[in-house]
Amino acid sequence: MSSPNQFPPPIPPNAPFQPVGQILAADRWNRGAWLFRDRTLHNLEILLDEAFRIPGTGIRFGIDGIIGLVPGLGDVLAGILSLIIPLAAWIRGVPYVTLVRMAINLGIGVLVGSIPIFGDIFDIAWKANRRNYQLLVRHIGEPHRHTSKDWAFLFLLAGALGLIFAIPVILLLALIIWVGNALAPPSGIHY
Repeated sequence: MSSPNQFPPPIPPNAPFQPVGQILAADRWNRGAWLFRDRTLHNLEILLDEAFRIPGTGIRFGIDGIIGLVPGLGDVLAGILSLIIPLAAWIRGVPYVTLVRMAINLGIGVLVGSIPIFGDIFDIAWKANRRNYQLLVRHIGEPHRHTSKDWAFLFLLAGALGLIFAIPVILLLALIIWVGNALAPPSGIHY
């Protein structure tokens, strides 16, 4: 048998599967592990949201704001790059409520960011990647401590979305009632 520091002899390709001892670190997750390291994720967050500074101001932006200037395609590419941090959070076991919060941060950034000019300014201010990286770091540093903040955020967001969707429905019902009253014959006249 080989020592623990040496690889076992190669297995012929047509050999039947027989699990033996320890699984070596040659699977797909470990090959790409460098992408999900803290340092790499932090560098990605800086590259996407904070790499450049407008001289004379404290305003920082990254390639997310620059790529977003390309109509349509730019926001999609930036959104795809932004998925790396939530993917790393999922692999590391971040609670689903925090992952949903990360997805909402990205969704807001991509949807509002798709509006020409205003969306790019919003992207520079919103910094979805920075928010998501901070959520990841907060969870890794203190797991389960901050999930109540995540739930509160989601409930407030759900309430705001409910209100946004309720307003048009209420206005439509008011319009229907008003039109119905306007078209109804006066109450003193009988046909």
